[in-house]
Amino acid sequence: MSNIVKGQFGKAAQLKRIKRSSLCQHGHHRWEVDTSTRFDVKKGKLLTVSKCSKCGKTKTSAD
Repeated sequence: MSNIVKGQFGKAAQLKRIKRSSLCQHGHHRWEVDTSTRFDVKKGKLLTVSKCSKCGKTKTSAD
């Protein structure tokens, strides 16, 4: 039987732990407005693009 310990240690383990315990998994995102505004051609309206600074998920809303 060997006494080899397998797994991630140091900075890699910390990043994995932080990502796992993120509030984004439960729908609590940190939304920031994307500065590049977009224009919807079909509806003729401006769209606001928001992006989560933690996980990178995006959402759009019509103004």
